Amino acid sequence: MFSSGRGTGHNNSGVTGSPLIPVRFVWPHGGRRVFLSGSFTGWSEHMPMSPLEGCPNVFQIICRLPPGYHQYKFFVDDEWHHVEEQPYVSGTYGVVNTVLVPVEPNVVVSTASLPEIPGNMEVDDVIMRPEAVTQISEADLRVSRQRISVFLSTHTAYELLPESGKVIALDVNLPVKQAFHILYEQGVPVAPLWDFCRGQFVGVLTALDFILILRELGTHGSNLTEEELETHTIAAWKEVKAHLNRQIEGNGFTHPKPFVHAGPYDSMKDVALKILQNKVATVPIINSTSPDGSFPQLLHIASLSGILKCICRHFKHSSGSLPILQQPISSIRLGTWVPQIGQANGRPFAMLRPNASLGAALALLVQAEVSSIPIVDDNDSLVDIYSRSDITALAKDRVYAQIHLEEMSIHQALQLGQDTNPSYGFNGQRCQMCLRSDPLQKVMERLANPGVRRLIIVEAGSKRVEGIISLSDVFRFLLGV
Repeated sequence: MFSSGRGTGHNNSGVTGSPLIPVRFVWPHGGRRVFLSGSFTGWSEHMPMSPLEGCPNVFQIICRLPPGYHQYKFFVDDEWHHVEEQPYVSGTYGVVNTVLVPVEPNVVVSTASLPEIPGNMEVDDVIMRPEAVTQISEADLRVSRQRISVFLSTHTAYELLPESGKVIALDVNLPVKQAFHILYEQGVPVAPLWDFCRGQFVGVLTALDFILILRELGTHGSNLTEEELETHTIAAWKEVKAHLNRQIEGNGFTHPKPFVHAGPYDSMKDVALKILQNKVATVPIINSTSPDGSFPQLLHIASLSGILKCICRHFKHSSGSLPILQQPISSIRLGTWVPQIGQANGRPFAMLRPNASLGAALALLVQAEVSSIPIVDDNDSLVDIYSRSDITALAKDRVYAQIHLEEMSIHQALQLGQDTNPSYGFNGQRCQMCLRSDPLQKVMERLANPGVRRLIIVEAGSKRVEGIISLSDVFRFLLGV
């Protein structure tokens, strides 16, 4: 897949007799014909670059260069260019990029980070191998956690509020069918519930509620009929749900979760701990305008993603103060890994084939208490992912009333989501990947993007699933809980 660069041309480093180091040069901005030239060729040779398989706008080439300082540029469609995101200087040959090749034969140096990995793109390892990185010491881990804890303790939930945006709350007397249609139309997975009679927020409606309703409808002797779903209010469903929980108590299901919320002046650390301890995805930020707690205002729906974004932004220019950030994820106890791949933490790792039934997927989402399941082929290579929030696609046009959970496959359910929502597809943010060699900082930055709740760890090239890292995994590690 790669064009080989000779790397034996001119050398401005002054180092002789040193081993040659493989260096991957990346041009991520497209073009018809892309070449590399640099000080290591005396600027006299143009080396052709090859498009990355599955991502034709990204070109790359691997050259073997001696250790030292090198300059380079790209010749794209008969014009000279440099990559502004990488180090560059003004020199004899105009503005050029620079790279410092270390004296270390067991690493692969990359001149650029590849763009965010879409679902149909072949993943390639562009970071140094984990064995080339020194294991982090307990002292460095303790210092990193302390600095993150101090930051989160001294910043409040008020800072999580966006400059503009919308928040959605639902009346508990709203019919369940209408409520889930609203969630689908608004593209939100959760909404706080408002009780006008009590004058306060009393809970949340989530995709998990819809999953439980669909499973209940498909159960012989169900306590809830399809007609009742059409007319039942959210409050009535919550009563049915409480009854179901009492019936199945002791069979591996959790008790109903209390309504968890926070105030705008609670610390970010308190908000994060509430999410982790209560095993919820979000926490409503509610402000009361009177001492007795009446007239509450819903300000924001806080998530670990938003808090992580604040951490990344705060430490962006001082990442050296957090030694753990440059550690590859395979070298630290983080996430859930396929057995014999990484550092297992004792939790089961669930995967399903595309032909598995939708009923099996929903049962696994509930029983394993996970938010998503990787969908893999016969070689365990990632094909797609099925998440709790995907189930809301069945709310459109009462699709749920026309299917049987055990007869519809996951593949068909995913296709249904693509048909009802054009932005739903595999190339969106719904399916994000990373490599075991990726540093923690890179993983954190990807998880800080809106809508991303987990990264699938895949093998370079084959996309064979090796593990999964969720937002809660990262925060448990960062906070040591």
